[in-house]
Amino acid sequence: MSAASCLLSEDQFLCSICLDVFTDPVSTPCGHNFCKNCITQHWTVTDRCQCPMCEEKFNTRPQLRVNTLFSEMSVKTSKAAADREKAEGVEVFTALKEAAERGLNELIEEIQEKQETVEKQAEGFITDLQQEISELMKRSSEVEQLSRSADHLHLLQSFSSLTAAPPTEDRTEVSVRPPSYGGTVVRAVVQLEETLRKKRMLLFEAELKRLQQSAVDVTLDPDTAHPKLILSDDGKQVNHGDVRKNLPDNPERFSKSVSVLGKHNVCAGRFYFEVQVKGKTDWDLGVVRESINRKEDITLTPQKGFWTICLRNGNEYRACAGPPVRLSLGSGPEKVGVFVDYEEGLVSFYDVDAAALIYSFTGCSFTDRLLPYFSPHLNQGGKNSAPLIISPVNQTA
Repeated sequence: MSAASCLLSEDQFLCSICLDVFTDPVSTPCGHNFCKNCITQHWTVTDRCQCPMCEEKFNTRPQLRVNTLFSEMSVKTSKAAADREKAEGVEVFTALKEAAERGLNELIEEIQEKQETVEKQAEGFITDLQQEISELMKRSSEVEQLSRSADHLHLLQSFSSLTAAPPTEDRTEVSVRPPSYGGTVVRAVVQLEETLRKKRMLLFEAELKRLQQSAVDVTLDPDTAHPKLILSDDGKQVNHGDVRKNLPDNPERFSKSVSVLGKHNVCAGRFYFEVQVKGKTDWDLGVVRESINRKEDITLTPQKGFWTICLRNGNEYRACAGPPVRLSLGSGPEKVGVFVDYEEGLVSFYDVDAAALIYSFTGCSFTDRLLPYFSPHLNQGGKNSAPLIISPVNQTA
């Protein structure tokens, strides 16, 4: 089978709700296929019982039939995906292992070269000293022989040639200093860290491109917006205004927190969206349970149904994990990507431009529909007037 036909076949085995390979695939009476858990949860949280694909309505919840053919293919495709993931993992960690071994070999080689240089220097000093000692001992022997001679004339004639001492160097200041290894290991580790940083960035870039394939079209829900928030006509931007608009106090609207929700809700599968935060000094961003209390002061913690990160005072980034986790982000992101995997209980935030992971909430237990959450915070006399902007996602591979 050709690569193109394989890719097409895999696409046919993706659930339209979770956008992932079928898990326990079932068929509806209209002939469309979904993960059993996805379609069951979809019908649980919606008022009408209808097909998400063709929107055919059913008077009663239909009996779902197991699609055995798709089940056998859900298995083959999953195995192929697992094999690809393992192969990629082996390739990456092999490269990291080789980089570490190469760094160690270079470190040992550098230390050995320094030691060999010192040893050669010391050997040179020893050779010179041995030659001088040999000359002095020879002269000493000649003087001793002359001192025993009874021929005084011969003694006087030879004395003038013996009065000049053999040439020697002043070695009082000569010393062999051991090589300095200070910083050698540190420099090697820094170099290895730089190699790992580059490898990690390539991995995050590839990972982010995969996540961006789960992008959804999020727009702001005006029925949930706090009365002081200003939403753009296309529902893609929000900022804080000083004037409180006279809006109906419907149950969905935030009354105390200057917040707004996105219209896109999820009860299964994965979804991803990006938000521009450039120029702001304060903001909150993430996802929330649909059932959160919107009429009281909110507490940004998972226990209260909020999975968010935030910026305060222009440079203080936190993951609102309860207690909050301080994040070191350097200059900070200008565009934040938000990824949710409902079944895995995962909410991750990315610096899109740097292709870097900011923070992940893991092991989450989702029992309710999730909605995108935005808070531009107060405009602070214009200091924080820049809007939060839902940006189009670049899905090019």
